[in-house]
Amino acid sequence: MSEINYGYIVEYIRALHTAPCSPVLAEIETQIASEAETWPIIKPEVADFIRVQLSLIQPSTILEIGTAVGYSSILMSEHLKADGKITTLERFPYMLKKATKNIQRAGLEDTIQIIEGDAAKTLPTLPSEYYDVVFMDCAKGQYINFLPECIRVLKNGGLLITDNVLHKGSVAKSRYLIDRRQRTTHSRLRDFLWTIMHSEKLRSTVIPLGDGIALSYKIGGNTNESK
Repeated sequence: MSEINYGYIVEYIRALHTAPCSPVLAEIETQIASEAETWPIIKPEVADFIRVQLSLIQPSTILEIGTAVGYSSILMSEHLKADGKITTLERFPYMLKKATKNIQRAGLEDTIQIIEGDAAKTLPTLPSEYYDVVFMDCAKGQYINFLPECIRVLKNGGLLITDNVLHKGSVAKSRYLIDRRQRTTHSRLRDFLWTIMHSEKLRSTVIPLGDGIALSYKIGGNTNESK
């Protein structure tokens, strides 16, 4: 169980969450809420947070690392500029199949491009300083490894949003209080958070929302300057 926020506060915030307009998103949320499915999608309060951030930025290009069933990509597509595009990376065949079907049902095949394969191999193939927003929501132990590539592909003035960075609050604890099987992830997440907070290329903050969100601004300009 998460130790990031009091349970009654989380329940109250989630009760304020309004159902999405997209029938596909609404169906996915219902299936998760009813525990009919256990797909790894972002928490309702995180979805609301991302909506606000993207409404402020109005990005033209978004990169997502970790497609899962396509929920986040579909949600983020609602806040793109006209003719904006999303590139999303996924390596698991089951998730690829589900995401492809959901994206097609939402009529977003021309907006969202799924690239199949391990992000360790596909990320380096993407263009430098191309994306207004990078959303990282994949294996937590890989965040520190993917960070240099995320910075490279992000435009100056772009935003890196990273989900699940507090790992149910365990990241704030001593490693000796963590199950041995989780210590590698614990160590890597701590390295990731220390790095983004001390990077000369990023201005970052960590927000105790959902399972923890890191918000990082790439120093060097405004995304609107190149548009």
